[in-house]
Amino acid sequence: MTGPRGFTGRSGIKGQKGEDGEKGNQGNPGVMGIKGQRGYKGEKGDRGLDGPPGNAGHKGDTGACPDTCVSISGSKGESGLPGSVGARGQPGKSGPTGPKGLKGDMGDIGHPGINGSVGDKGDPGPKGDCNCIDGSKGDPGQKGAKGNKGDQGQKGNSGLDGSQGEQGDIGNIGLTGPPGPCGPTIKSAFSAYLNESFPPQNMPVKFSVVLYNLMGNYNPDGIYTAPVNGTYIFSYHVTVGHRPLKIGIFSHPGSFVKNTSPKQIGIASHSVVVHLYEGQQVWILVKSNTTNGMLAEYEGQSTFSGFLLYPDTCDVLPMPRQYEPPPVGKYEWDDTPSTTTVNPITLSSDGPK
Repeated sequence: MTGPRGFTGRSGIKGQKGEDGEKGNQGNPGVMGIKGQRGYKGEKGDRGLDGPPGNAGHKGDTGACPDTCVSISGSKGESGLPGSVGARGQPGKSGPTGPKGLKGDMGDIGHPGINGSVGDKGDPGPKGDCNCIDGSKGDPGQKGAKGNKGDQGQKGNSGLDGSQGEQGDIGNIGLTGPPGPCGPTIKSAFSAYLNESFPPQNMPVKFSVVLYNLMGNYNPDGIYTAPVNGTYIFSYHVTVGHRPLKIGIFSHPGSFVKNTSPKQIGIASHSVVVHLYEGQQVWILVKSNTTNGMLAEYEGQSTFSGFLLYPDTCDVLPMPRQYEPPPVGKYEWDDTPSTTTVNPITLSSDGPK
C-alpha cells in the first residue's frame, strides 16, 4: 500500500553549464504577429555587420566623473574614414641653402648707366720709353704764392770731428791749495812679548823679547817713550792662568785703562787711543803679587804693542835724545808709593842702548 507523499526536499546544487549546441539554420520569416508585451531582456546577440557611418550628432554635455570613478581603457577601435581636407597650415621654416646652381645664360644688354663720380688719384705708373724731341722752351710761369711752413725734419747724424784747434794762451795761476798730509818721515811702532810669568808689582811689566821697534822708542824694560806730540794706539793681549789678573796701561799722571780677569786659563786684552806729548812714557802694571796671573808660555804668549797714528804737526822727527829716568815712586797701581826705578833709555841712530 502506498503511503502519503512526503515533504518536498531541498533544491540540489546547480549543475554545470552544458556545452553550446551548434547554431541552427535561419528559418523563414513568419507572419508578423500582434505586438506582444515587452519581454525580458535577452542575452547579448552576436555583433552585426558594420553599417554606413551616420551623421554627426549634436555635441553632448560635458560629463562629470565622480570622485570614485576610475576609467578603464577599452579596446582600440578600427580606423575611421579619412576626414575632409583641413585649412592651409602656416609656412614652414626655411630649409638649408641648396648647392650653387649652374651659371645661367647671359641676359640682354642693359641701357647705359649714369656716369660715376671721379675716383681717387691712382699711383704713378712706370716711366715709359720716350722717343720725343724737345720742343721750344715755354715762357716762364707766374710766381706762385708762398706755402705754409713745413714740419721740422728729423735730427741728422752727427758730423765728423773737426781738426784740433790751436793751443790757447796760458791761464792765470790758481789759488794755493790746502796743506797735504804729513809725509812718511815721522814713524814709530813697537811690539814685544813676555819672557817670564807672574811679573812683580809696582814696576813696569818687562816685555823683554822685542819683535819690532821702529825708531827704537820702546825700552825692553817695558817702557815706551813718545818721540813727538801726537795720537797713539796701545794694546795688550796676555794669557791668564793659575791666579787672577788685574792689569792696566799707565802713564803720567795715572792709568789709561784697567782690566780684571779670573784665574781660569784664558785671554785678557785691551786697546786704547790716547794723545801723548813728546817724552811722555807709557807702560803696563799688575796690581799685586797675588793678582799677577800673566803667563809666558811657548804656545800662550803675552804681548804689548803700540804705534804713532799721526803727529800733531808735520815737523821732522827730532834727533835721538836721552830721556831722563822717571822719578822715584812713579810706578804704582794706586796711592801706595813705590821705590822702584828703571834704567834710562838712550836713543841713537842704532836703536836703544
